Amino acid sequence: MYPDHIVLPMKQELTNNGFTELKNNDNIKDLIQKKTSLIVVNSVCGCAAANARPGVLKSLKNSSIPKNLYTVFAGVDTEATNAARQLMFPFPPSSPSIALFKNGKLVHMLERHHIEGRDSEIIAENLTQAYDEYC
Repeated sequence: MYPDHIVLPMKQELTNNGFTELKNNDNIKDLIQKKTSLIVVNSVCGCAAANARPGVLKSLKNSSIPKNLYTVFAGVDTEATNAARQLMFPFPPSSPSIALFKNGKLVHMLERHHIEGRDSEIIAENLTQAYDEYC
């Protein structure tokens, strides 16, 4: 578990930009059943700070974006993170990661190895292409 004073700014980077923070199961499976939903598994790591969060935020400037935006924080919100990761099967748990769902079905996934070492612009471009196809 990470201290709140360290995690809070990392959470707020997404929640201050329209993401709903999920702290427990919160019926995540039910939340993603309608329309399109994006779930970001947030993390304290450098690739979340430099690549994932900025890339996700840049992607939201696209003309088509997911209707529902959710975030869970790995290592902090264990129940919510586990529930979200169950929906991302068959992909193994990774932090950070970004999953796009359409009508409850996983349609696009970015795992840590897709994020780490890639510029936020590349992350944003990858996501906007997925939004254009599924949103």
